[in-house]
This record gives sequence, structure tokens and C-alpha cells, in this order.
Amino acid sequence: MAAQPFWQGKSLEEMSNAEWESLCDGCGKCCLHKIEDEDTGEFLYTAIACQLLDLKSCRCSDYPHRQQRVPGCLQLRPETVVEYSWLPRSCAYRLLSEGQPLPEWHPLISGSPLTVHEAGVSVREWAVSELTVSDDDWYDLVLDGVQL
Repeated sequence: MAAQPFWQGKSLEEMSNAEWESLCDGCGKCCLHKIEDEDTGEFLYTAIACQLLDLKSCRCSDYPHRQQRVPGCLQLRPETVVEYSWLPRSCAYRLLSEGQPLPEWHPLISGSPLTVHEAGVSVREWAVSELTVSDDDWYDLVLDGVQL
């Protein structure tokens, strides 16, 4: 009998650092800038990605030093993941914290880091780097009505 995959047999808090990190599907959605509506607390997602996001791989180009280079970068932790309601609905951290299974395109299921892109779930085809957008143009790049 095959052993149960770690994400089915452990809580987020029980996972090793390597297991926790492997949950990231590489979609890049969490690296998109969000604008918070001060009146409603609602988040408006933009197509603007953090300067460190590699738009081809949808991975951070300097993951070990990201928090030093981008002070607003958050480090997701098992004990705080439920606080981040802005995480995409497809995010493995969010799915598992809500008791949901990983989707079939997730690299841990498919065995390939490319399936997130092949399934059209990543930001690869449409995100732009914040380095290419002026502050005045941010509202022009709000993903109107898009549920991530």
C-alpha cells in the first residue's frame, strides 16, 4: 500500500520547511500588487507584479533575500496563512487550510512545474513588472471583476 502524500497526512503546522515550500505551485498570483479599498477593506488585484517576480517562471528571482529587497514582502507561515484572505482561491496554502484538495494541475500532483502554466492558472501571459509601470497607471491595471 502506497504511503499517503504528506499534504494529505499532515496539517500545515506539522510540515517540514521543505514540504511547506513545495506547496507553492508557482502561479505568481500572490506576487501581484493589490490595492486595498480603505472604505470596504476589499482588495483590488492588479496585473502588476513585484519587481522580483520572474515573469517567465512565475517564481521569485531572489527568494532568499526578498524581504530585505522588498520590505513589504510577506512570508507565509502555517500559523498565519488563514489571516491572508487575499490569497488566490487556487493557492495550495489556502486550499489546504480550508480542507480542500490540491488541483490536478498542481506540480505535486502532476509531477511537473509546467502544468500550472499549461492550465492557464499562472500570471505568465499577462502580468507586468512594477518596474515598467508608473505610479499614475496602477488603477489602469486593476483586474476588474477578476477572482484570483
